[in-house]
Amino acid sequence: MKKKSGLFRLVDVLLLLMTVLPIVCGMVIKVLTKPAAEGIEISGAGIFFTIKLPLQDLPITESQVNSWLVIVSVFFLCLYLTHGLATVPNLRRQHLVEWGIEKVENMVNENMGEYFHNFVPFVAAIMVLSAFSSLLTLVGLYPPTSDLNVVAGWAVLVFFLITYYKFKCGPAYYLKSFAEPVAFLAPINIISEFATPVSMAFRHYGNVLSGTVISVLVASGLQGISAMVFGNLSGIIGEVPFFQIGIPAVLSIYFDIFSGCLQAFIFAMLTMLYVSSAFPSDEYEERRRKKLNRQKAAS
Repeated sequence: MKKKSGLFRLVDVLLLLMTVLPIVCGMVIKVLTKPAAEGIEISGAGIFFTIKLPLQDLPITESQVNSWLVIVSVFFLCLYLTHGLATVPNLRRQHLVEWGIEKVENMVNENMGEYFHNFVPFVAAIMVLSAFSSLLTLVGLYPPTSDLNVVAGWAVLVFFLITYYKFKCGPAYYLKSFAEPVAFLAPINIISEFATPVSMAFRHYGNVLSGTVISVLVASGLQGISAMVFGNLSGIIGEVPFFQIGIPAVLSIYFDIFSGCLQAFIFAMLTMLYVSSAFPSDEYEERRRKKLNRQKAAS
């Protein structure tokens, strides 16, 4: 029993190390590839290298690399949280996992209905990936959610899901939906259809990026105020940025933690609402019932 308990703890430690290792690798890559900047610097994702392709070159950026680092880190975190699951929970982590799954299930059922119960893993993945991507700023890494290309990719995926469920009642119903409630609103409805992923992408990207920019500007301003107030003091005291102590950390709690997690939740909520509202459940059930009746009559 002791040997098994020791092996269990060893696997736990290895899984936790594999959870942290991708983030540490990201920090090392940034230190080795990005020189230290003098003063304030606000820039987009850096480009590590470019892959030559026939139609268009593919740049490999910080956003792509950090996204994969987050995916690998979350993968091993999930392995750690699900290690040692039992029918009768005897680990605190299992209680935490079951509580989280229950909350996501309730959220999906309340906002989408029982028909979309299988969306629970997808919605949970969206929230976790978005939140962890935004939290990378806490360790000095570029957050993928600050890159419009990354968030736009998520929004395009949601757009495909919306279109797929609109097609559940056939192409004729999908085209007819653009003429509702009246036919002359069809151009506006078409624009609205394509505006959905655009608004989702810019909302998420803009909120995360603005928080990062504001944090950098405030930290830089506090450094300048400290130099102006204490710069004339002799010795090392005049070089200490006193106003930068504590205040940026408080701002980070809001912009990096609260705002990042909030935007992840909002993106997941919009995904659920857009997909569920696009699905014509009544028409789909009616069409399905008629199809079953025809099959019964034919047999």
